[in-house]
Amino acid sequence: MTDHNQKQLGKTLWAIADQLRGAMDADDFRDYMLSFLFLRYLSDNYETAAKKELGKDYPKPKAEDRRAPLAIWYADNAADVPAFEKQMRRKVHYVIEPQHLWSSIAHMARTRSMRGC
Repeated sequence: MTDHNQKQLGKTLWAIADQLRGAMDADDFRDYMLSFLFLRYLSDNYETAAKKELGKDYPKPKAEDRRAPLAIWYADNAADVPAFEKQMRRKVHYVIEPQHLWSSIAHMARTRSMRGC
């Protein structure tokens, strides 16, 4: 990426951020955005570790099933969830329940915004 393109991208991203935050104070907006970015990072990291841990048992959702793969696994393997979460705490040191994963939150945001249209 050229220096000019990088500067243009930066300007575009700042303009989008300004539109998104509206009348909200920039510092408050930053706090929200950093929280979202951190959640996204933790969620992606957790899903990657879960996929590795579950191996061939990690579900591949059908096209019409918009649930996170872990939500499907949790629903199909309720008796194994405590052992799985214990193992994940050992490996990545935290657990994110499927309904709190970034993909679940993003799906909820998309479907709720569509209902209002």
